Amino acid sequence: MNERNGSARPDGGKRTDPGRRESAEERADRQWQELMQEIRVAQTGVQILFGFLLTVAFTPHFQALSDTDRAIYIATVVVGSLAAGALIGPVSFHRIVSGRRIKPEAVVWASRLTFTGIVLLLATFTSALLLVLRVATHGTLVPCLVGGVVAWYLLCWFALPLWARERHTDER
Repeated sequence: MNERNGSARPDGGKRTDPGRRESAEERADRQWQELMQEIRVAQTGVQILFGFLLTVAFTPHFQALSDTDRAIYIATVVVGSLAAGALIGPVSFHRIVSGRRIKPEAVVWASRLTFTGIVLLLATFTSALLLVLRVATHGTLVPCLVGGVVAWYLLCWFALPLWARERHTDER
């Protein structure tokens, strides 16, 4: 029971979203769980790609890369490392602020870190694809192929969700 108002709910029984009938704390808990599931998906991709990228420098073929390809490789590893940091950041954030009763704020910051990680993951995938296609084909179609894939990522990761949010969000 809440001593101040006699309610069993820590927020005094106040509901923040009448459609869901959840308190601010319940909403933060739900959002946190949803965010952690999303991060697990993105983290797996970045960790596999980043782990693979780290091994490339130790292969015999790496010595034969042109200066441009080495620069692309270095940029890819750095951006991949930044993406991993941003996507792992919410875990550290939660661990450091756990028990401080600031979960709604933690959700906001973790969400920002996750979005930053997704943008950095886009850059990592793009530069990795550019490097692989340059090495594998040496073709003039490489920029077109990379551009097409980036357009696909932008459509799937940003344009469709923004369109759905705009079209299907109820005004309250």
